[in-house]
Amino acid sequence: MRQRNWKEFWVDVLVDIVAGFLIAIGVYNFALNANFPVAGFSGIAIIMYHLMGLPVGAGTILLNVPVAIFCYKFLGKEFFLKSVKSMVISSVLMDYVVPLLPVYNGSRLLAAICMSVLCGVGYAMIFMRGSSTGGQDFISVAIKKVKPHITLGLITFVLDVVTIILGSALVFKDVDGLIYGIIVTYLMTYVMDRIMYGIEEGKMTLIVTEHGDEMAERIDEYSGRGSTILHGTGSYSKKRKDVVMCACNNKQMYMIKKLAHQIDPQAFTIIMESNEVVGEGFKEKVE
Repeated sequence: MRQRNWKEFWVDVLVDIVAGFLIAIGVYNFALNANFPVAGFSGIAIIMYHLMGLPVGAGTILLNVPVAIFCYKFLGKEFFLKSVKSMVISSVLMDYVVPLLPVYNGSRLLAAICMSVLCGVGYAMIFMRGSSTGGQDFISVAIKKVKPHITLGLITFVLDVVTIILGSALVFKDVDGLIYGIIVTYLMTYVMDRIMYGIEEGKMTLIVTEHGDEMAERIDEYSGRGSTILHGTGSYSKKRKDVVMCACNNKQMYMIKKLAHQIDPQAFTIIMESNEVVGEGFKEKVE
């Protein structure tokens, strides 16, 4: 058990290094010279850099110290310690490693896109290991503990908007910068969601038919996907109906829809997005 804990620890460290490197490049090599506000403590650290010349990584740690002390009791020891580790690694990389790389001085739009993708991937990697980079994450979790009826998404959005507006007003003082800051926040959130929840995405269909057994058999022959047959009753006709539920990848869904129409032209077919499918034939279950 102890050997497994050490293995997990070193995997966490490796992920922190790779993720911290991506985040540091996004913030230092793309966002810093593009003059647009960034959400979160990284954004406040960039403001401090422009106003006082304080290195971004050092500013992030400096901001995190009082927040970490105040929020410790809300976070739990394990999450807190893992987050401190991730924060220190990313801050060191920010101040001492990525400054050795060239800084991008081209289009602000390209800088915003690159920063969003790199940071989105980096943050997603850290979150998927049950950690965070501290700062705003600490505040969001603490507020959620005190006010559980407020959604975490709303808390994060409000904090992001406050940071972006603060950065625009104090440092950059231009409307374009505000717009770029909003774009960056949206794209970063989108990339994080796609990495964390959309890697195993696909489709799910519900086929309401009177030929459930035949429908499920033909789907299995074509795609190798099993189906679940639910039993229902039409609210208007009061007839017994089979509801064939099947999850598959995007490429298979078109043919499954055609099969359903061939078997039962009167079938009622519902196709939905499925962000992630866990189980046999898809992503292995995470213990």
